[in-house]
Order: sequence, then structure tokens, then C-alpha cells
Amino acid sequence: MTAAPVWSVDPRTGKPREQVADEATAEEVDSAVRRARAAGAGLADRTVRAALLRTAADLLDEAVEHVIEAADAETALGPVRLRGELARTTAQLRAFAGVVDEGAFLDIRIDHADATRTPPWPDLRRWKVPLGVVAVYSASNFPLAFSVPGGDTASALAAGCPVVVKAHPDHPATSELCASVLRRAAVRVGLDEDVLIVVHGFEAGVELVRHPLVSAAGFTGSIRGGRALFDAAAARPAPIPFYGELGSLNPVVITEAAAAERAEEIGAGLAGSMTLGAGQFCTKPGFVLAPAGAAGDSLLKTLTSAVSETEPGVMLDHRMRDAFVAGVRERAALPGVDAPITPGAGGEHTVSAGFLTVPAALLTAEGGPHDLLLEECFGPVTVVARYTSTDEIGAVLSRLPGNLTATLQLSDAEGEGTAPGAVALLAELVPLAGRVLVNGWPTGVAVAPAQQHGGPYPATTSTSTSVGATAIERWLRPVTYQSTPPALLPPELRDENALGPPRRVDDVPRG
Repeated sequence: MTAAPVWSVDPRTGKPREQVADEATAEEVDSAVRRARAAGAGLADRTVRAALLRTAADLLDEAVEHVIEAADAETALGPVRLRGELARTTAQLRAFAGVVDEGAFLDIRIDHADATRTPPWPDLRRWKVPLGVVAVYSASNFPLAFSVPGGDTASALAAGCPVVVKAHPDHPATSELCASVLRRAAVRVGLDEDVLIVVHGFEAGVELVRHPLVSAAGFTGSIRGGRALFDAAAARPAPIPFYGELGSLNPVVITEAAAAERAEEIGAGLAGSMTLGAGQFCTKPGFVLAPAGAAGDSLLKTLTSAVSETEPGVMLDHRMRDAFVAGVRERAALPGVDAPITPGAGGEHTVSAGFLTVPAALLTAEGGPHDLLLEECFGPVTVVARYTSTDEIGAVLSRLPGNLTATLQLSDAEGEGTAPGAVALLAELVPLAGRVLVNGWPTGVAVAPAQQHGGPYPATTSTSTSVGATAIERWLRPVTYQSTPPALLPPELRDENALGPPRRVDDVPRG
């Protein structure tokens, strides 16, 4: 049986551009996983891992023009956006190299034998080891930062895990190009290039998560696709962790005082955030609670003006465009829903930004048709629910699913913390999301040590983060050596600590 060809498609026209590869068969997926596992032994040396990550970043920088050209041809995201994404991607690789150098992620704890304890303690030495082969599922909307060279791959390699990436069908040529760069980086530092392998095809993705030698998976995509893979990972004879990012409304609450004080600023900020990248960011604010009075009217006036000036945009593929057009049409047809700026088709291949409004009271009861407004609609649209009381805010928030982010827009006085209402609202948002913002906008995820990019289901399928230094923890598991002769211990666990990672020895922090 011949595998189906994989084509690079121009999202501006919907027409194929070139044949990139073939969809991987079950036999080819099996070969990829086994080759990756065999190559993974070379990642045991932390110095080599750090060198791989830095070399990969350097080679991607050198290939910048080719990478941007390929990614723009397949995604229509534009050179400016893609250059920023590539810079983020290489910074992420270098940041994880620093994490590997430092070694704190090993979480080393040593308790020397102590016969005076009741019962006596043996010599115990604990650290974290890599899980094994990691399957990474590329995202559609980030062809670099959440795809082949992205955060899941970078953190898995940093942990010492070889990676098999299931490329996204929206950017197969970009995926192949980036994979060739990372594989070349591996060879340059003395590793087998198969520490990273790319496969294509829907069935390949299913085979990958079921493969007995795959130890964990990272996914960014839709709720439907992610949940199917999550269930497959859990149904294996030996279940594996599945770290999925599935979908998020990213609610925003605007207090009446904030709207009265900063209507133009908030309206313009909301418009910019919800239309950024044609509304295809996972952190797009897709649901807003705004006051129903005069202050809210002023805010919506600014939002209307700003959104109406947004040019039609090209979505990542025609399937997403069709889903967006159908989704906003269904939502706009609900009773009580208005469309001050109607979102939808902007042309044969583009979409126009817009927003919908609805009385918040229609969203307080469970099981009605308006529940659709509490589901993510991928693209440049947001739903503004207008409340008449703080009780309505609480009633609606109590019905929201888990999110990556939640935002609170406050007045200056409320931001000083003296207003009990603001404190209570912030407390209501914390259970809903992994990142809570005050007087900001959620689009843009800083690659910082303190970042949390993950939230309650369905935002993600775990409590971990896919961005920031602690993303490495997903691909590790703890192991304790008991009463083990020093000569048999890993160097990091020996008393002399020649490699120097930070440790906690007899419950005392040591450098």
C-alpha cells in the first residue's frame, strides 16, 4: 500500500505548492521511534545536551531567511511575525541550554545514613532521570515556537529525551527544514542525528502515541484531536503522560470603574489582542464581561472603531476558515446576540474580524443554546457579555471551563488593593486559569522562568507548563539510589560533586 503524499499548501489560495514527503506508515513510525531511542544514549552527557541546544539555535539563526520564507509561504503569518517567532524559538533553545548547565532541574537530594533515626535511615540519593522517547505534536498556529524546534522539543532534549515530532499538515515544508537544521546541529556536536526525527500523517500521529517505546507526549491543538490522543495514551497497556494544550476562552473581566476611567484604552487594547494574528493565538481573549451601563457603551464604541479598521486576514488553512465562518454564523443567530461588527468571511480566502454582544443574564443558566458562547471560536472574534451586577459576573464565571489565562481590568483606585470588590474578583479568576493578568492583555507569552502556560482542563490535560524553565519537568521522573557504593553512583550524586549542580544534602541547600 502506497502512503499518501504530503503537500505544502498556500493558505492564500488553498492550492498545493509542492510535494514535501509521504505520510509515514506504521512500519516507518516504528522505525523512527526505535532509531530515536537508540540515538538517545548520547544525550546522557549534560554538556553535550547544552551544546546541542545552543548549536541548534545558532544554525536556525543562520538559516533565518530560508526558514521565514518557508513558514510564510505555508502559513501567511507574515515575515515580521515569523521573525519574532524565530527569535523566541532560538531564545527558548538557549534558555534551556542554561537550565541544563545549571542542573537545578535534577532536584538532587542526598540524605546520608543515620543510625540514630527511628527507624534508622539508610544512605539515600535522589535525582531525576529522562523518561525516554518523547512524541511531540506540532501546533498549527506557531510553525516554529510550538512545532519542530519549539518548546516541547527544546525541553525534552534538555531533559535528555530523544524526540519524534508529528509535523502539522499546515506547514510540512517548514517542519522538514527545521528538522534538518536540528539534525545537523546534533551531528555537529557529536550526536546521532536521530535524536530528532519528523514523521507526517494523521495515522502516524495515532501510531506514535500508541508505540510501546514512546514514554510521554506533548500536544498543542484542538480539544477534539487532543482528547482523542489523550484517551489513546491512557488506554495503552502501559499508560503514558500526555501533556496537551487543547483550547481556551481566556476570559476578561472589566469592572465598571475601569470602563469609566479607561474606556478608550481598554477598547483599543482588546481589539488589538483579539485580532492579533487573525485571532489565531491560543491566548486570544475570546470572552469578555463588560458593564451594561454608559461606561460599557463608551468602551464598545472604541472597540467597534478599532475592530472596523482591522484589515481582513488569511487564516492558517481553509478548514479553519470554514470552521470560523460557520462558528460565528451559528453564534450570531442565537436570540439576544448582536453583532456590532459582524465577523466572518472577508473574501474568498480571508476573514473579517468582529465581535458579538449578549446580556450576561442569558449565560447564567446551564444547558441552554447560549452555552455555545462559552466555547472557543478560533479566529478574530470575541464575545462581550454585558453584566448588570457583580452577582452576574460571579454566576457567569462559575460556568466557565478551564483556561490558559484570565484577565482583570481595574481602575487605578481598584488596583491599589483597597477595594474589596477587586480582591474578590481576582480570587474568582485564580481557579479558572494558569496565568492571571491585571490591566494587561494575554496575547504574548514571555519565555521566562516564572511563566505558567497551562491551566485547568480543557486548557491543558495536566498542571504543568509548556513555556518556561519548569517545562523540562514533564519529561523527567525521580529515582532514588539506596546504599549504593560511590563508584556506582552517577557523578552528580557522589559526595565530591565534581560536576557542580546544586543539591540539598542532609536537608541543607548546597551549591
